[in-house]
Amino acid sequence: MPIHPIEYRYGTREMKEVWTEENYLKKLLEVEATLSIVEAELGIIPNDAADTIAEKAKTVSLERTKEIEDEIGHDIMAVVLAISEKCGESGKWVHFGATSNDIIDTARALQFKESINVLENHLKELLRVLIDLSFDNREKVCSGRTHGQMAIPTTYGMKFGIWASEIDRHLDRMKEMNRRLLVGKLSGAVGTMASLGQKGIEVQKRLMNKLGLKPAEITNQVIQRDTYAEYFFWLANIATTLDKICIELRTLQRTEIGELREGFGKKQVGSSTMPHKRNPIKSEQVCGIARVVRSYVEPALLNNTLWNERDLTNSSCERIILPEASILADHIIKLTSKILSNIEFNDEKIRENLDILGGLNLSERIMIELAKRGLGRQEAHTVMRDIAMEVYNSGEEPIKIIKDNETIKRYFKDYEIDEMMMPENYIGMSVTIVEDLVRMLEEKWF
Repeated sequence: MPIHPIEYRYGTREMKEVWTEENYLKKLLEVEATLSIVEAELGIIPNDAADTIAEKAKTVSLERTKEIEDEIGHDIMAVVLAISEKCGESGKWVHFGATSNDIIDTARALQFKESINVLENHLKELLRVLIDLSFDNREKVCSGRTHGQMAIPTTYGMKFGIWASEIDRHLDRMKEMNRRLLVGKLSGAVGTMASLGQKGIEVQKRLMNKLGLKPAEITNQVIQRDTYAEYFFWLANIATTLDKICIELRTLQRTEIGELREGFGKKQVGSSTMPHKRNPIKSEQVCGIARVVRSYVEPALLNNTLWNERDLTNSSCERIILPEASILADHIIKLTSKILSNIEFNDEKIRENLDILGGLNLSERIMIELAKRGLGRQEAHTVMRDIAMEVYNSGEEPIKIIKDNETIKRYFKDYEIDEMMMPENYIGMSVTIVEDLVRMLEEKWF
């Protein structure tokens, strides 16, 4: 009976497959089989034994390893015995010179590799959506907001471009992180390689080369978990970007703002009691799951604080947080792509919000122009602040108060004020900024 929502509600098929029991066992068996081949190449075990181990490892079942584990209470020894019983006399060479975490940590690195491949593909899909939205909306002028208050105008191209730039940095961080995370070990019980003698370094080097991993530079019984923590930090950082995106989408979908909204299915229901509702439930799901993904950072950090050369406190924790964090982070990446691909703009509300202050949100522009024409910048700021306060206190139209101001009249004609108070005339270099960003991202990733 399914219990965890990952089993029936959240997660992509690709990422779930990475973290199944079956795939984990497949990776453990791959490491054991490849180890035997490397050891045969170096004359440590017989060639025929290595051939047998490599062949028979492919036939070991999850069911059998679980049966053995139930008897002996040790998961990796259960894998070793499951291989050995299929190999006859050659079985005595299975796992030669290795300790459990040589196999576990190297298998985990292989899972990380697959997991990151899925995440990279889905991040690039999201980046593609954001690039297109940024470019297509580079001239769609909208209200900027700071502190929840109207600021000077910006564009939707800028909003989407900022998010695209953030995803670009996450992809950069991934490439940097991979140098430290996609690492395996074959260094024995406390990292000294004593069980393999003088050939230990070469065994580890060849094994990792065949598996497509980097050999660890130094370990104790385990690969140090600061590298794992970096993976969780990365996922949490991605989740926070998605949280930020979806908070903005939710804010802009508020009834009183109403500039855009999530796509809504033909038969979709917004509320069980209020038939009119179109709730941003997908964005809310992203924000909620992002909280969970961020929560895994602390246990990941604590998994690095093991006793002496290692203890087992990280093991049970990692069995939970590795699949959950990976699956949930991947889920909200895909969901955010879907949300953004189906958003609907309300151009009338965008324009209405731009004009809601009657042009007072263009006070910076008038201040700058006053300074250019000879009034000191600070004095110009005071003039426009006084005008703004008069508008707020009197309730009169800003355009009237601005045009009636004696200082303003000395510097500007009425038609110049009208031109300065048009939002589309004060978006600076935003179009060029977006076009340059899009060009760079296209060349870099696509």
